[in-house]
Amino acid sequence: MALIREEVLHVAKLARLSLNPEEVDLFTRQLNNILAYVEKLQEVDTDGVPPMAHAVPIFNVFREDEVAPSLSRDEGLANAPAQEEGTFVVPRVI
Repeated sequence: MALIREEVLHVAKLARLSLNPEEVDLFTRQLNNILAYVEKLQEVDTDGVPPMAHAVPIFNVFREDEVAPSLSRDEGLANAPAQEEGTFVVPRVI
């Protein structure tokens, strides 16, 4: 399926692109090369190949939630540059 110059101009108009004649010729050739490659890919036998979203397997890397000892409030606030009523004091961000 090859594109013609008028189709490229029509798509450019829809995209509100102003193309000079050299750009129209360039994009027509480039788009036709892309379409030719897609046609070539259509020839590949994919019977028995399951559909996939990623090329490599992806799995959940989160660990299970476990109760573990943690710092007390006083230990957590010990190195804070500023604290007030058991909380960190930070600059106002607006």
